[in-house]
Amino acid sequence: MFGAVLPQLWLLSHALGIILDYKCTSLDFLKLYFQLNQESKIMYTILIEAEELLVAIDRPNTIIFDCRHSLTEPDFGIDRYNDNHLPNAVYASMDEHLSQRPNGLNGRHPFPEIQAFIEWLKNCGVNNSTQVVAYDDAGGVYASRLWCLLKWLGHEAVAVLNGGLQNWIESKGVLDREVKQVPEKGNFKPHTKDILVDSQYILKNLKNNDVLIIDARANDRFRGENETIDPIAGHIPGAKNRFFKTNLDDDGKFKSANTLKRSFLELIDDGTDQQVVHQCGSGVTACHNMLAMEVAGIKNSKLYPGSWSEWIADTTRPISTG
Repeated sequence: MFGAVLPQLWLLSHALGIILDYKCTSLDFLKLYFQLNQESKIMYTILIEAEELLVAIDRPNTIIFDCRHSLTEPDFGIDRYNDNHLPNAVYASMDEHLSQRPNGLNGRHPFPEIQAFIEWLKNCGVNNSTQVVAYDDAGGVYASRLWCLLKWLGHEAVAVLNGGLQNWIESKGVLDREVKQVPEKGNFKPHTKDILVDSQYILKNLKNNDVLIIDARANDRFRGENETIDPIAGHIPGAKNRFFKTNLDDDGKFKSANTLKRSFLELIDDGTDQQVVHQCGSGVTACHNMLAMEVAGIKNSKLYPGSWSEWIADTTRPISTG
């Protein structure tokens, strides 16, 4: 991952460990690497492993966001954050920071108003050079929302902690209860990217074979069965279903890039340049599929933030079941 220089660095660190009668661990190796490469500007843009974060957490201008959330328990995230969190982590509320208030027509978790979101980022100390790391305890489903929001604003240096809080603990990462005090306000400036589509785009392209809608909800909800969240069951006509949890292995980490790529290419028409648009119930788990496609090396997909809950707010829009 770090280039051809790593084998030489490993041998050097191991040799020094022997000379000093000290057992050189992989973590010691990573620390040595970063010490020798403080100016290398290593950037994490998709995922970051717990072992990498154990070292990168001490780098200047790194900000970690705790994105834990529960759809059924409004105070779940903040309560867990107050219990403990990664050192210096800032709490990111799905309802208060990563969404704006729904109005009955824009879905259950509409994207935040852009200026309010930017102001919150700056209040958290985020600059355009900040390495942002997002984590949760649900396989990255909520952390991927912050990842997607920052990608929308053109911020490349944002990554999701692979395996989340559980993998951090398994990797001997420590937890803290102290609430981070932001030393100074950031000066983040957006460079928005064209990664969002609205309901009119979906309606216009329902019969366009060059546009593929991927629905991240559970299979039964996609079929229109066992709908317990939204008032109308079913899916957008022509959409294909890919439950976001299929992106993860048994340890709650993202599957390999090759495995994910093979899986997504089963949905995308072979040999075409289909524009993939992700959606789900409210624009949250769709971000997980979007992130998984990036892990797979499949670029330039888009997000329909309003998703199913916005789509059904207008009863003239068509729906399908089965």
